Amino acid sequence: MLDPLFLLTMKPTLYVANVAERGFKDNPLLAAVEQRAREEGAQSVAICAALEAQIAEMPDEDRKMFLADIGMDEPGLDRLIRAAYALLGLETFFTAGPKEVRAWQLHVGQTAPEAAGTIHTDFERGFIRAEVIACADYLACGGEQGAKDKGKVRLEGKDYVVRDGDVIYFRFNV
Repeated sequence: MLDPLFLLTMKPTLYVANVAERGFKDNPLLAAVEQRAREEGAQSVAICAALEAQIAEMPDEDRKMFLADIGMDEPGLDRLIRAAYALLGLETFFTAGPKEVRAWQLHVGQTAPEAAGTIHTDFERGFIRAEVIACADYLACGGEQGAKDKGKVRLEGKDYVVRDGDVIYFRFNV
């Protein structure tokens, strides 16, 4: 009954705490934010903006070593993005061609034709099938042709529910 009103208090909440470099452990203020989030059924993410600024400017190799040295698996920005996607019920699929790879967002549970429609409405209207490769397989096989050679490409129909990280080539006819 209240959904059509779009009340701000009904919106999902994500708490983001900006902490000092050594503020991830034994931090009473962070603990208070995390407790507040739990009480509200919300999620919280702690990041250190100073560390994130340093990490953003590092080359990939240095970034991995730096994160390992400070005891982190990934940058805080990655955790924040993943938490926001989960909160909003979003996931990503990819399209890849010889010139570019592109990421597209869709809601969890959407079908292949709906995903095609996020690219262009004609793709959804004329959807025939989707050629799907899991992202891990796409990377491990060195791209589309390698995945085809190893039998990692699946043909999916109109009822296929897109999974996070799918690399999809849409067949359509308008």
